[in-house]
Amino acid sequence: MSPWLTVVGIGEDGFKGLGKNARRALLGASRIIGGQRQLDLLPVYIRGERQLWPSPFSLAPVLERHGEPVCVLASGDPMFFGVGASLARQVPAEQMLILPAPSSCSLAAARMGWPLQEVVTLSVVARPVAALNAHLFSGVRLLVLSNDGQSPAAIAALLRERGFGPSRLSVLEHLGGDAERRIDGVASDWTSEVADLNVIAIECIAEPHTPRLSRLAGLPDSAFQHDGQLTKRDVRAITLARLAPTPGELLWDVGAGSGSIGIEWMRAHPSCRALAIEADDGRQLLIEHNRDALGVPGLQLIRGSAPQALAGLESPDAIFIGGGVTREGVLDTCWAALKPGGRLIANAVTLQSEMTLMAWREQHGGELTRIHIAQAQPLGEFDTWRQALPITLLDVTKPLDA
Repeated sequence: MSPWLTVVGIGEDGFKGLGKNARRALLGASRIIGGQRQLDLLPVYIRGERQLWPSPFSLAPVLERHGEPVCVLASGDPMFFGVGASLARQVPAEQMLILPAPSSCSLAAARMGWPLQEVVTLSVVARPVAALNAHLFSGVRLLVLSNDGQSPAAIAALLRERGFGPSRLSVLEHLGGDAERRIDGVASDWTSEVADLNVIAIECIAEPHTPRLSRLAGLPDSAFQHDGQLTKRDVRAITLARLAPTPGELLWDVGAGSGSIGIEWMRAHPSCRALAIEADDGRQLLIEHNRDALGVPGLQLIRGSAPQALAGLESPDAIFIGGGVTREGVLDTCWAALKPGGRLIANAVTLQSEMTLMAWREQHGGELTRIHIAQAQPLGEFDTWRQALPITLLDVTKPLDA
């Protein structure tokens, strides 16, 4: 089947900047769907019926025209944070032709003289700016697609709050068009007003005493707000090593406390997802604060207690149980929901929870590990080792044929 749908990426230079194939597709389309700004770039002799995207946004106007010669207009590269990616999930590749223009980030990298493969590209279009927190490291270069003209000021405020006030910002407006403009400044004193259509280039520079928050497992305990119910740094690193997050996987963090395991799981890779299950109202607030502060606002909070709160949730690739293992049905419900080949890790501190893990292991297998952590602390004029409570860790993988 030849393509009935053509997705045309159009730049600020409008119709004159399009290639022959894109022009031909627009001239032959019975219907052209896009945003007002993109449609306004077309000359009057393009005769296809023009249709705006609905609000709230939906792909229905395209999908309802299956088989007709339809064009969709998108900004720049439709497959780069664009509508092309959404359509590709609904329309088979052989039915769709995508004709990209240079993306705004490609143009921004060219203007800045930055090798694109060395830059982190992000979007805050209809996304929280808190997602940038996971990418703030001194020396890193970011290219950020803005939501509107307020985005640069919001990002500058976030940089100041996170200890990156010296970072250099360049806002690039209307890239590729006659109105293209560049505004340079520093996050600590950013006051510039900018156009709605812009890309932000950021050279991250940390203040001298800004904490170093690696993406590797084991953030300092001080990186989290908590009420004492926190999987401590060394135990957290050991636990996450066994959970072994890989791109695209989903974690259930059951009895999440302050959300530290789910948060570090998601920081491991941008496509990792996590559900934090927590019943306590105060800890739910801590999870919401921590997920934003550490750059994973997409962590989903499930308010309730296991096992009842687990009903109907998407099956996970891995489960961490940090509390409540003695509650009836928690282990069995988690095991039943876990995907074949998935990992279940449970930590126990009390004798009762340890006995529960040992009894459950007799039926399902797995490894038990005892973790002892001691830290040197003052004792009068000298120092001694202060032993933290030992942790018993159950690590079990669900058989592929289960």
